[in-house]
Order: sequence, then C-alpha cells, then structure tokens
Amino acid sequence: MNLDTFLDPSTPLGAVPELARHAETLGFGCVWAAETQHNPFLACALIAANTTRIDCGTGIAVSFARSPAVMAHTSWDLADLSGGRFRLGLGTQVKAHIERRFGMAWPESVTGKLREQIQAVRAFWANWQTGEKLNQRGEYYKLTLTSPFFTPDKPENPRIPIYIAGVNTGLARLAGELADGFHVHPYHSPEYLRATLLPAMETGAAKAGRTLKDVDIVVNAFTVSNPHDDALARMQIAFYASTPSYRAVMAHHGWADVAERLSAHAAKQEWAKMPGLITDAMLNAFATVAEEADLAAALHERYAGIADRVTIYIPLRPGERDGFWTRLVGDFEKMG
Repeated sequence: MNLDTFLDPSTPLGAVPELARHAETLGFGCVWAAETQHNPFLACALIAANTTRIDCGTGIAVSFARSPAVMAHTSWDLADLSGGRFRLGLGTQVKAHIERRFGMAWPESVTGKLREQIQAVRAFWANWQTGEKLNQRGEYYKLTLTSPFFTPDKPENPRIPIYIAGVNTGLARLAGELADGFHVHPYHSPEYLRATLLPAMETGAAKAGRTLKDVDIVVNAFTVSNPHDDALARMQIAFYASTPSYRAVMAHHGWADVAERLSAHAAKQEWAKMPGLITDAMLNAFATVAEEADLAAALHERYAGIADRVTIYIPLRPGERDGFWTRLVGDFEKMG
C-alpha cells in the first residue's frame, strides 16, 4: 500500500514547486492535483518540472469540460515532461456544475460519454505512437481527422495510465472494464466499498476479461487525530453527503434521512448547521479515527484488501506538521 498526497486547493501555482520538492523529500509516491480553484494540469507541469522521482496526477480533472483531443495532447506533453511519471485522473462532476459552471451539455449517459472519452484519448495516443489510423466513432464523438502537423513527437515513456473517479456503481463498473485505476471519493466507508463498489468493479472487469488486480485503487481517506481534523472531517462529510447523487452512501448505513436534511440546508446555504448533523457513529464510518502514532497501522487495517494507494484528506504544507508527515511516510514504508 503506497502513500500519496494532494495539493491544497488554495495552493497558488507559484508555491507548487516548493511543495512538490518537499513531498518528494518526504517520500510520498504521488502528488495529486484536483480541479477546484486551479487548473490541475498546470500544477502537474510544475510538479514534473521540479522533481525527479515522485509521480504527479490529476485527481481529478473534469472530463466533461474538455475535448478528448485537448486531454490527449496535454497528457502526452506531461508524460514527456515528467519522464513517464504522469497519471491522468478524470471525473465527471455533477450535472449542475457541468451545465451552469462549465457551460457544457450534460450527457444522456454519463458512463457512455466517459467511456467514449477514454477510448478517444487512447485512439489519439495510438495514432501518435504507432501511426494507427484515427477512426473513433460513437454516439458523442466522431474523430477521423489528423495530420503530421498536429502529431507530437513520441516520448520515451508513452504509457499513460488513466484513472477515473466515482461514488456510485456505474462509474465503478466502467473503471473495472476500461480504466487503469479508480479514485475512491473521500466520502465513503469501507463497508460501502466492499458491499457496493468493489463488486461493481469486478463485474466491469469480468466483462473485459480482467480482474481487480488490473485496476489500481486509490483511496482518498478522511482521518481524525486531533480536534482540528475532527472539525474538518465533519464539515466535509456533511458537504458531500448533501449532494443528492451521493445519497446512496448514507442510505447504505441507514442515514438517508440525515442526507435529506443536509441537502435541505445546502439548498438554503445554511453551511454552519450541517457539521452538527454528523454524529460520532457517522464520523467513525467515514473517517479513520486514531492517534497520530497509530494512524498508519489504522489505515492499513481499514483498507487491507481494498486500496493499492492511500491519500489522506489533510493538505501537505511545507513547515506544517512536518513531524507528523515524516512519521506517517516512514510507518507506511515499514509496513510495505
């Protein structure tokens, strides 16, 4: 089980090089950049250019806001710049954001469009790498035009893994069928993963003649080791649980009524009232609660047989909690 980290969404691009070098020095396996306040591809370019060992990846970039050609070119360049250390992580976002924030159309089939996007990106890569004719046709894309003028040079490390993220079973099945990896949303419980998402991934994998061993599972985990972490976890759990399309997670534990109340508060922008609805039982279901000295062991026990990689939902900042991070990375390395 590898330990990764992520960029604080508020990190300005000018601070990314120092943070990336710090993460590499500590011994993390990958730095993931999310599409929140900044463009994750720009952050990955800075990580790649200022490190030599650590991987970088988008965790996630919003796929429905981009064309396959744009994603293919950007990923190709980052793979070249990083010497093969880039991982393309894609997520669909939700309908309101795609339509009202990005100004794009929401597809009739979420999994159908994401499947075509992945196939199209790989079709571009195959064309550039081997000369295979570009002829990607489907419901959402008909891509047939290319020429040497628009074909980038072949990098030394052309294999670019594609990860997708999801909360519900449709995208989990798609990950099993088609993706190299799956980003587990931080709003989850191990019970929900074992009962719902992993079986869905196995179904998708079987459809393509694969197994779960073919999918790198990355778990983003809430952790609580002090009162500040407790408050952050309750706030984030409440926020995510208020999303109607994520309601299945709370419903799995019998808390659908609480999710509905959280949605009602969110609709009125009553954010301050929401964390108080997250009980200790909910916190323990959705977060790893342990003393700092015991956190690595607790994460290994909680995600044994589930995760290949773990990222904890605490942003890495140089000069803050350096002792905590050094111990955690060291403990993970000892456990293997």
